[in-house]
Amino acid sequence: MLDAVVVGAGPNGLTAAVELARRGFSVALFEAKGTVGGGSRTEELTLPGFRHDPCAAAHPLGINSPAFRALPLERYGLEWLHAELPMAHPFPDGSAAVLSRSVAETAASFGPRDAGAYRRLVEPFLPRWDTLVRDFMSLPRTALPRDPVTLARFGLAGLPPSTWLTRRFRDEPARTLFAGLVGHVMAPLNGLGTGAVGLVFALAAHARGWPVARGGSQAVSDALAAYLKDLGGAVHTDYEVKRLDDLPPARAYVFDTSPTALARIAGLGSYYAGFRYGAAAFKVDYALDGPVPWTAPEARVAGTVQIGADSVEIGAALRAASREGRAPERPFLITVQPGVVDPGRAPAGQQVFWAYGHVPNGWTGDLTDVIERQLERFAPGFRDRVLARAIAGPAELAVRNANYVGGDIATGAASGLQLLLRPRLSLSPYSTPHPAVYLCSSATPPGPGVHGMSGHNAAKAVWRSLRGRD
Repeated sequence: MLDAVVVGAGPNGLTAAVELARRGFSVALFEAKGTVGGGSRTEELTLPGFRHDPCAAAHPLGINSPAFRALPLERYGLEWLHAELPMAHPFPDGSAAVLSRSVAETAASFGPRDAGAYRRLVEPFLPRWDTLVRDFMSLPRTALPRDPVTLARFGLAGLPPSTWLTRRFRDEPARTLFAGLVGHVMAPLNGLGTGAVGLVFALAAHARGWPVARGGSQAVSDALAAYLKDLGGAVHTDYEVKRLDDLPPARAYVFDTSPTALARIAGLGSYYAGFRYGAAAFKVDYALDGPVPWTAPEARVAGTVQIGADSVEIGAALRAASREGRAPERPFLITVQPGVVDPGRAPAGQQVFWAYGHVPNGWTGDLTDVIERQLERFAPGFRDRVLARAIAGPAELAVRNANYVGGDIATGAASGLQLLLRPRLSLSPYSTPHPAVYLCSSATPPGPGVHGMSGHNAAKAVWRSLRGRD
């Protein structure tokens, strides 16, 4: 009998399997697709030689992840590449605010009236960042806080809505960039805890940047899988699990799936009936014949570029998709251009690029023209650079990854109490009513992102239980 079986080879499932194998447990991992990866894959979606990341592409949480930093992933081929700027937020007039590794450079891009306010916001946390991020991403019960005072100060700043936090800024550049940071989790700006979302992304950039993985996000998953095999773990692909009986006998079963899929497979009935899925993504991957023709020079050297004219426009776009049940007329866009630092992703002189906006869960329309009109406001002539497109609305995203129910790439709404208490109100969010079954996907704390911490935390709960039985 195996000690543990893991279902789903996304970053969290792989991390859970690695953490258990490192501690001497026998582990087998089962994945329905032909390759490991989940939300961290790389494929030729458009034309031969263009290597796209179908989901995650930039990794501020990955390089800052306590779980990943404790693993020898560089030995297995993972190399982080940093653009000159982690992120830029251009404006229609050709100017831009930036999120730089340097706090001073970032603050200066906001203008003199907000530079001091921004420094006062982030600088107290940076000296304690490694401890803070470990405490923040290990809650609620897998580890006691190492620095409860700093964590409490962070909570006081971050638990209120982001609209409260941005009141300290007097001008639009700082408000707009911060609103865009919150938009990465597809949450309305006035939601509980959204200030913490923006702060985490900003602090992550100042601490270690927003890199891409050389060759594509598949490198993260491949490194985890290779390390797991060296530890003696088994990896089985093309193996769809429909019920527990499809799996070999084990002392524990750990699922990197959506809560509703776990309930169906493990026979948990309506246990997760209250779990909410959130707004969906509509994503377009592009093969371009050259760089994106951004008007703002800062955007041309940034790995990630946020698109939204101001905080009002961003807030309206997020509300439309999350609360009003309609696609926004001017969507907030997150875009990534790996070619600024990893030219091997495309043939010489050409580039891969992706952009996504937010739409209601399960939306069936086509947002491509709206996305490209929005891009043309900040990069005139963009359409002339397009060689090919790969379009993925909510339905296509759900086919690519079953965890993206209705196109929700966060595996559950990251808003309200569910931003902090997911998948349900519980001190043991990784456990289920079945004593041998656990959940480790992004539907559990600390939530979405390629960081492996949900898998790490769930593995901790599993090994404590197995040792307790021993």
